[in-house]
Amino acid sequence: MGRIVITGAGFGGLCMAIQLKRAGINSFTILEKAERLGGTWRDNTYPGAACDSPSFLYCFSFEPKTDWSRKWAQQPEILAYMEHCARKYDLLRHIRFGTEVAIARFDDDAALWHIRTTKGETLDAEVLVSGVGQLNRPSSPHVPGLDRFRGVSFHSARWQHEHELAGRSVAVIGNAASAIQFIPQIAPAVKRLSVFQRSANWMVPKNDRPYGEHEKRLYARFPALARLYRWWIYLTYESRFPVIRQNALLSRLATRMAEQNIREHVRDPALRRALVPDYPIGGKRILISDDYYQTLARENVEVVTTPIERVSEDAIVTRDGKRHPADVIILATGFESTSFLVPMRVEGIGGRVLEEVWRDGAEAYLGISVAGFPNFFMLYGPNTNLGHNSIIFMLECQVRYIMDCVRTLAARDLAYLDVRADAMQAYNQRLRASLERSVWAKTGKSWYKRADGRITNNWSGTTVAYWWRTRRADLRRYHQKARAKDAERAVAQVA
Repeated sequence: MGRIVITGAGFGGLCMAIQLKRAGINSFTILEKAERLGGTWRDNTYPGAACDSPSFLYCFSFEPKTDWSRKWAQQPEILAYMEHCARKYDLLRHIRFGTEVAIARFDDDAALWHIRTTKGETLDAEVLVSGVGQLNRPSSPHVPGLDRFRGVSFHSARWQHEHELAGRSVAVIGNAASAIQFIPQIAPAVKRLSVFQRSANWMVPKNDRPYGEHEKRLYARFPALARLYRWWIYLTYESRFPVIRQNALLSRLATRMAEQNIREHVRDPALRRALVPDYPIGGKRILISDDYYQTLARENVEVVTTPIERVSEDAIVTRDGKRHPADVIILATGFESTSFLVPMRVEGIGGRVLEEVWRDGAEAYLGISVAGFPNFFMLYGPNTNLGHNSIIFMLECQVRYIMDCVRTLAARDLAYLDVRADAMQAYNQRLRASLERSVWAKTGKSWYKRADGRITNNWSGTTVAYWWRTRRADLRRYHQKARAKDAERAVAQVA
């Protein structure tokens, strides 16, 4: 197999690299724009950063970790696990840190991807795998006057630890997955905390706790027991998928649980009303926390639901004219999730630019292959995100599929595989029809969809269904181009 280039050293890129290693393929390079691996777990270092998938599900099935400190692992431990994997599988020598891809252009004649970095370096690859994921570019919404703010402001994914928050007035814009983790951590120390909520989120208890030493020893001594525990967690979360499909009974039960969670921890009737979402449960990411609602009830914390009008030099002004003084503004506003590979420019056959092909919304076959972009594969691509289970499972499915393609290229001595346009179109038509029956389609704005309402991020079915579709590559869906020497030999035989 010729050279393979992987962009990104997050969970997806590492998984791909490890499976190449396990297959005896060492001719690959990982291009990582940062100076350290880890992806989102390198970037998000805000106080309380933790995974919202259980620890035992948030590791590779082939590299299980049985000594997690807690049921829900925190950022330092997850990053340490990723670094452990890189060391164990000897990946560090394959990673070029501080190297960001500017453009990748496919050369049809040579059947090669010509890659240029932002530093002007160039390299070629027979296979290009994108492992940059969906959540790598912080979204910073336009807030009038923010550039005039005299205090400190930053995005939660670029936390500025050098700025002490104790005793200061802090404003948090946003109240979703990241905010509910760091707000309880900073609230006890700050003078005043204003949480600007655009819309409420459904939230259920996390029930987090540390694992005891006895449990750790038990799982380490009996790996089968650890695997069984992992499968039990997986099946428990998989069983929640009917909520996404708007199953009346399960949706009602889930809603009651979430409402009870609010009633139990929020005594103020006005605040309680503000915290009840106006969309069906599951329509946006269901959040988990054991201390967020309790934090909102603190005397030094206020929830502001009036829309922001502008930012002044020392405060946030809402549309009702009220000033909310602030020394620090933290943007907990998520990521640019629907732009996918931007700012990297990808050009396929005939110079087709992927960003232009995706003008009306990103799509791919199985979220992995795009017609007209041969030997280009994506991890955590369009419509592969989940609302009910661990993304690590999906990544392993995608890597297994790509590895089947890589083996096919080598075994059949092919120049490239290019998914057929009709196969990709038919797949996405079925996908969109299925998504229209989901709870996401009944919900307004969310990071799962574009401004025009098209759902570009989420998979429409169960993870079992995705595993079945990706367990091996269906070559009938691909154009297979033989290498030039084979074509010449065929012409000679005819002559």
